[in-house]
Amino acid sequence: MSLAEYGESVMHLATRRLEPKTLDPYMAGWRLRVKPTLGHLSPAMITHGAVDRAVEAWIADGHGRSTIKNSLAVLVKVLEQARRDGLIDRNPAKVTGWQHAFQKAYDELENPRSLALADWTALTTLADALVARSSGRYRGWGDVVRFEACTASRIGEVSGCRVEDIDTRRWLWTVRRQTTPGPGGLMDKRTKGKRARIVPIIHEIRPLVLERIDAVEGRPGARLFTGPRGGRITTAILRDATHWDEVVVTLGYEHLRRHDLRHTGLTWMADAGVPVHVLRVIAGHSSVKTTQLYVHSDWSHIVAAGDSLTAYLGQWSPTGPQAGSA
Repeated sequence: MSLAEYGESVMHLATRRLEPKTLDPYMAGWRLRVKPTLGHLSPAMITHGAVDRAVEAWIADGHGRSTIKNSLAVLVKVLEQARRDGLIDRNPAKVTGWQHAFQKAYDELENPRSLALADWTALTTLADALVARSSGRYRGWGDVVRFEACTASRIGEVSGCRVEDIDTRRWLWTVRRQTTPGPGGLMDKRTKGKRARIVPIIHEIRPLVLERIDAVEGRPGARLFTGPRGGRITTAILRDATHWDEVVVTLGYEHLRRHDLRHTGLTWMADAGVPVHVLRVIAGHSSVKTTQLYVHSDWSHIVAAGDSLTAYLGQWSPTGPQAGSA
């Protein structure tokens, strides 16, 4: 029996002492976070590591502290009931330290530009170093890193990317949301939001995309990026296979996580002059305030805006529009 099925059957017991004002956010956490993330596993298969990774994913998705707390709380109660029923020996959901991880993520989001790689050379050096440390020097690890940074994409989006999502005529990638489980009952996030977004594929990474498409003989439903054995790439798999932690320290990027490749791409696009409203669409941000964090403070843009307004007003007269003119 999966956690989702077990939880539905014992929820009335696990939450019997909760007041309605507490039960509502707990149940929201169960439906929207616990079930999609861990629901396919049986209670006995849920480990401390699985819970830690679930919390990390919730933090990365931008959920607030109270939301994560409520989601963890209902998971603890369901697994505590599983312990009483003799299904597990201990409750793996009683994790500690996640508040520190949450605060770290919050601080980083205040200045995501600080997490970006400096330039294309830095990205190439990182990708090559990861390949060099991997078993068999599998080039695919470097391709994933380049693709993530240049498309400013999230971890789940790249691992869920399929051939049919790529338009090689206009070189656009449609990041879709998968709503049904794939093989093995696993759900590909592909995109965090409810709506699809479209991302440009720049010249520098088009050759590797074409090579990947050729490798799977252009099958529409085939994954574009997979591990050396054809499996799905996750953060943990890439980190272990490439000795990520050691490589980034050696290169002087002690802070660098895989998700920071998205910060790199968005920072580069902002510095390249992509308008903030266009960057917001590419990033998939729900609020333009988040996108504006990637825009570098440059007074020359403000001065140029004033010059543009002056030129526009000059259409009416050399000194600007005349008072009372039609």
